[in-house]
Amino acid sequence: MARILAPLAIWCLFLPLHDHAHALPRPFHPRRFLRAMRRGNRHENWNQTTAEMVIANGYPAETHEVVTQDGYILQLHRIPHGSSSSSSSSSFRPPILLHHCLLCSSSEFVMNTPDRALAYVLADAGYDVWLTNARGNTYSRNHVTLSPDEKAFWQFSWHEMGVYDLPAVIDHVLNVTGETRLKYLGFSMGTTVFWVMLSERPEYAKKVSVMAALGPVAYTQHVRGPLKVMAPFVSMIERSLSLFGQYELMSFGSTMDKLTSMFCNDKIFTSIICRNLLFLIAGPNPDRLNKKYLPVLLAHTPAGTSVHTVTHYLQLVRSGAFGQYNFGRMSNLAHYGSFTPPQYTLSHVTVPVGLFWSSADWLAAPGDVARLQAALPNVVMSMEVQSGDFSHLDFVWASDAKELVYTHVLEFLKAY
Repeated sequence: MARILAPLAIWCLFLPLHDHAHALPRPFHPRRFLRAMRRGNRHENWNQTTAEMVIANGYPAETHEVVTQDGYILQLHRIPHGSSSSSSSSSFRPPILLHHCLLCSSSEFVMNTPDRALAYVLADAGYDVWLTNARGNTYSRNHVTLSPDEKAFWQFSWHEMGVYDLPAVIDHVLNVTGETRLKYLGFSMGTTVFWVMLSERPEYAKKVSVMAALGPVAYTQHVRGPLKVMAPFVSMIERSLSLFGQYELMSFGSTMDKLTSMFCNDKIFTSIICRNLLFLIAGPNPDRLNKKYLPVLLAHTPAGTSVHTVTHYLQLVRSGAFGQYNFGRMSNLAHYGSFTPPQYTLSHVTVPVGLFWSSADWLAAPGDVARLQAALPNVVMSMEVQSGDFSHLDFVWASDAKELVYTHVLEFLKAY
C-alpha cells in the first residue's frame, strides 16, 4: 500500500485548489457517466506503445535496444522517414535525436495528430527521427543484472542519464546510420541531460552538429508553482519515501491506464480532474491540449522515474545552483571528495544551441533561461514563444505548437 500512497501523496501536492475559471464541459448526467464508464470511450491510441502509435498513423517504426556502460537497457524508437509515398528510406535523411521531459517517454512526441506531433513533423521534413527513453521509464526498465524490484536499480538521477544514457544512445544512432554527427532536440529534462553530458564528457560535442532546447532547464531558482513550495522539504520527502521502501515514482501501470481511459473522456465531467492533473508540470493553462487525447496523454504520462531524479531538481530549486546530486555532507565527502557537490561546467557545451522558451513556463522560467544563456558559450538563437500563456507541456502537446514553435525549430535546424 505504501508503494501506491507515497507517490500519490506527492502527486496530490501538485494539484491546484481550483480550476482557474474553467467551466465544467457539460452538466453531470449519471446515466451518461455510467455508460461512458462501461464503454471506456477509449481513444484508439490509449494503450498502444510508441511504435504502435507511429504505425497506426501511417509512419514506419523501428524499436532498438542500447546497453549503457553501467548496465541499463534502454529502448529507442525510430521513425526512419515520413509517411508520404514520396518518402524514401534510401535517400539521405540526417539523423535527429529527441529526448523527453521528466516523468515522460518517447510517446510525448507522437501523442497528437500526425500534422501536429513533433516527431511526425520532423519525419515529414526529411529527418531520420530517433526517440530515446531514459532509464527507469516505461520502456527502459531492464538491466543486465538488476531488477526494478531492487533498490539498487533506482539509485540514479538525471546525472547518470547524461553521463551514461545519452552517450550510449548517440553512439548507437551514429553506428546504425553511418553518420559522424547528429542533430539533437531536447525538451525540459532532455535539455538538462545534454548539459550534463557535455559538462562531464565534452568529447561528445564533436558528435552533435546542433542542439535545439525546448523549455530549457538547468538553473531552477525562479520556478513557480508546487516545485517551489516543495523544495524546502526535499530532504524530508526523500527520507519519508525511503522509509516506505519507495525508490520509484509515478509509474502506475495498467490499472491507472484503464482508469484514465474511463475518467478522462472529454464527454464526461471527470475530464476536468484529468486536465488538472496536467498542472503537475504544465502550469495554469491546459486549454491548448487536444481534449480527445487526454486518455492517451494520461495513459502514457507519467512514465515513471527514480525518486532521485525528482529530488535532484528539488535540490536545485533550493540551492539556486546547477550541480551534481547532494547526498549530504559526509556522503558527499565519500562520493566527491568534498562536502559540497561539484557544479556542472556549462562552458564545455560548445555545440551551437538554440533556446526556445516562454514567459508563462513554470519550470523553464525566463530568469533561469537568461542565466543559462549567459553561461553557455555558443547560444546562436534565443526565441521567446509569441504567446503570453504558452506553458511547459505546450511545447509537445499544444495544438498550435507547430505554428508557434516547430516552424522556427525547423528553420533553426536547417541552418546547421
